Amino acid sequence: ESIFVIDYPLYFTPNGDGTNDTWNIEGIGSNAIIYIFDRYGKLLKQLSPDGEGWNGTFNGNALPTSDYWFTVEYDEPSTGQRKEFKANFTLKR
Repeated sequence: ESIFVIDYPLYFTPNGDGTNDTWNIEGIGSNAIIYIFDRYGKLLKQLSPDGEGWNGTFNGNALPTSDYWFTVEYDEPSTGQRKEFKANFTLKR
């Protein structure tokens, strides 16, 4: 039986030092869509796993240190069935 693991960063630190400056999920397929939300459920960003990732801003303003939630819609590799995964990560300033 095969198992598909979604390995996502638990935190990122967009401080311009070149390390962990953006958040994204790699290896989940090019047709996956990632939605990032604040703690109140407001959609902040929609991105592709093939893109540059999220830099921790909304409308050009840096967001504060907090937990942020995401939903990723992806195709299950073994069945091709569209699935959804939800979890959270931390933005540290």
